[in-house]
Amino acid sequence: MSTIQPIKWDVDSKTLILLDQTKLPQEENYIEYTDPAEVAVAIRDLVVRGAPAIGCAAAFGTALAAIEYTGDDPGELAAWVRDAMEVLSQSRPTAVNLFWALDRMGKFLDPLAGEECGKVRAVLEKEAVDIFEEDLAACKAMGDFGADLVPENAKILTHCNAGALATAGYGTALGVIRSAHRDGKVSMVWVDETRPVLQGARLTAWEMVQEGIPATLIADSMAGAIMAAGEVDFVVVGSDRIAANGDVANKVGTYTVAVLARRHNIPFVVAAPVSTIDFAIPSGEGIPIEERDPAEVAGYGNERWAPEGIKIYNPAFDVTPAELVTAIVTERGVLAPPYPQALEACRRTPAGS
Repeated sequence: MSTIQPIKWDVDSKTLILLDQTKLPQEENYIEYTDPAEVAVAIRDLVVRGAPAIGCAAAFGTALAAIEYTGDDPGELAAWVRDAMEVLSQSRPTAVNLFWALDRMGKFLDPLAGEECGKVRAVLEKEAVDIFEEDLAACKAMGDFGADLVPENAKILTHCNAGALATAGYGTALGVIRSAHRDGKVSMVWVDETRPVLQGARLTAWEMVQEGIPATLIADSMAGAIMAAGEVDFVVVGSDRIAANGDVANKVGTYTVAVLARRHNIPFVVAAPVSTIDFAIPSGEGIPIEERDPAEVAGYGNERWAPEGIKIYNPAFDVTPAELVTAIVTERGVLAPPYPQALEACRRTPAGS
């Protein structure tokens, strides 16, 4: 397992502890949270990011809301928690795991109506811990399934960060890479820097250095050149939402990588838990795409390089059509086209089977 712990839950103090990803790699700073509204801000401001990690944080934020309520009226407690969940739901629009986790937590409120408040708090805390632990197990399973697809002595390209930092602690795409490295299959990992927030340069590269996995950082614009040079054997990325037809939303720039991979006959694989699949959305056209602060494109940190007055467009994600996806790796196995049937069959497969 990865030694990186982006999310911790202190059972004694009932505190959520997040590794501040906005400060990496310069600082490893953990922030403590007891206020669910502050957890929502942490999600919005990328202190915690990555679809599975966002889901885990939202679940703990829901538990914190129940703990924050100090009265003894079960009805008031339920209303208090639902208000907090509404705030959490507005933190980021694209990562479906956020809404999946909130929905899962919310399903406990009605059956517990009228129960003593202490029981409600305990049940919600346990469910948040279960979501966290299930994500760790799911990522490990994905890693093992995905590693079987990786060729020997592989040069692998990945985009953005879908590692331990984006999950409860092992990773989806980087989980595949971790397991393949464990099996002696990885020659090199090409890390796209991932403009404009540099999740590849700051986070994926940091994870690779931390765990001794051979990696080389490149600008996003270099991906095609190294593919043309025969220096990429395999591409693996994560996802923030997968539509029912297999279209994949991931960090902006992923679609470009997928097109380049198809041009050069390189497998393009997506690793994501079943909770990332949104069966309510028929295709990628229905996936909401978050637009972020234009300042992220205009410069970085305290430095601005774009001229004042220039218009800026900053979508955080793009959609890769299912036809460009070689395989989708989930904790329940590897899915191959046609994806509508494969995803539906995956949904019907019992967890852990």
